[in-house]
Amino acid sequence: MKKGIVLLVALVTVACQQNKIGYVDNVKLMDGYQEKIDIEAKFKTKVDALTKKRDSISQAFQLELQGFQAKAQKMSQKSAQEEYTLLQQKGQFVGQQLQQEEQQLQQNSQTEMDSLVSKVKKEIKAYGKANGFTYILGGGDGGAVLYGQDAHNLTDAVLKILNDNYKK
Repeated sequence: MKKGIVLLVALVTVACQQNKIGYVDNVKLMDGYQEKIDIEAKFKTKVDALTKKRDSISQAFQLELQGFQAKAQKMSQKSAQEEYTLLQQKGQFVGQQLQQEEQQLQQNSQTEMDSLVSKVKKEIKAYGKANGFTYILGGGDGGAVLYGQDAHNLTDAVLKILNDNYKK
């Protein structure tokens, strides 16, 4: 009888501890987050500028190479080979410089996006704590939610908080 009462109390206790579960659509959340949109726009501008710079340098180098080819016919083979070697070295150096700039830009972009993802996770956690959620799951592409009732979709609420905080 004692065991039955203990078991009944345990079942009632478990039944009273109902978990509150919600989910966010990660893709929709990130695609609608203005700070992410602004970061992407900023880096697109930088990538476009780097592309223009690369094209401009490439065009100038092609002109220099054509000029060399025209005057190389009037030079001794040794002099032409030496100047051609210098041109190759210059081309390699410029190519390496541009590649380093591109890598630095990618690294900076990745750092900012990682920081942004961390900020979003913190905001979701704070939203969950403030609204009494036991779990908030991630949905969307690659997410853990295969189905969820719309009533448990917290995406719009969290997105509004993120965008309101970003505007400040």
